Amino acid sequence: MTKTTSLTSLANRHRRTAAPRQLIENRTVYASHNAELSIYDTYEAAERVRLDAGEVLYCGMMTGRKVMHGRNGYSRGFLPHESFVIAPGEYVEIDFPDASEETPTSCLTLEISRDTLRTVCDKLNQRSARPADIGEWKPDESHLLHLLHTDATQHLLERIVGSFVDAEEDRDLVLEFGVNELVARMFRQQGRGFFLQCAQENPTQSALVNVISHVEQCLAETIDIDQLARIACMSRSKLYQQFKHCFGCGPMEYIQQRRLEKACNLIRNGKTITQTCYDVGYSNPSHFSRRFHQQYGMSPREYAARS
Repeated sequence: MTKTTSLTSLANRHRRTAAPRQLIENRTVYASHNAELSIYDTYEAAERVRLDAGEVLYCGMMTGRKVMHGRNGYSRGFLPHESFVIAPGEYVEIDFPDASEETPTSCLTLEISRDTLRTVCDKLNQRSARPADIGEWKPDESHLLHLLHTDATQHLLERIVGSFVDAEEDRDLVLEFGVNELVARMFRQQGRGFFLQCAQENPTQSALVNVISHVEQCLAETIDIDQLARIACMSRSKLYQQFKHCFGCGPMEYIQQRRLEKACNLIRNGKTITQTCYDVGYSNPSHFSRRFHQQYGMSPREYAARS
């Protein structure tokens, strides 16, 4: 197995394989019979470059910075360690404010077929069924999905890209398995957004939604698992099972992830790192920094500098 390599170094190795044919969104396709991996390099600043999605398009930044513009006034920066998913038939317009020949911007895209979405969805419904009052897993192709992904997702992307850049013999299998894992992670992230929306609109919709609502209100406080079990009217083991099925982790790990997700929003909006630490329930800034780095592969200070 190839050792894990950063997406930055993979982008540099990829660029050395061929001279660019164009300076803006120079596309290299690494073909497979199961999916299509493309790497786009941009060598000069540009604005409003359009990208259309025929199928679900999963995008990940490798180097540099973009600004993504979508429908209804959507506009947001796109940085390494972030994922961006474009629904079929949708498009985005992209700015490249920092791209140059010395510091090119690179990103990857994975085109994911609807058959793959349905297959992964069916497996989730068989193996990780959600509560009946919430409804089963199903693709949500109605909007853009933008998220700061975890270190585990980053390593997965590095493995996929590395297998193609290094022309490994098993690259088609790596891509197939990797796409399936990315789709499962995407579904869980969409499901988390659905639960959070329910918690805002109707906290009593179900037992688990009620728990999520309580967690959101108490992120800055100590949250007791036994209290969550009482709110859900479940045993601890049943609560763990429900969290595992819906979010892919136990309740305490979910709470830590939500604290760090909130921390990203606070830092991005200008809150100091020390104040953010206390606002999301950490009493020790060093512990907060370690957990943040474990989750996102960078320190809060590094994240603040790039936001």
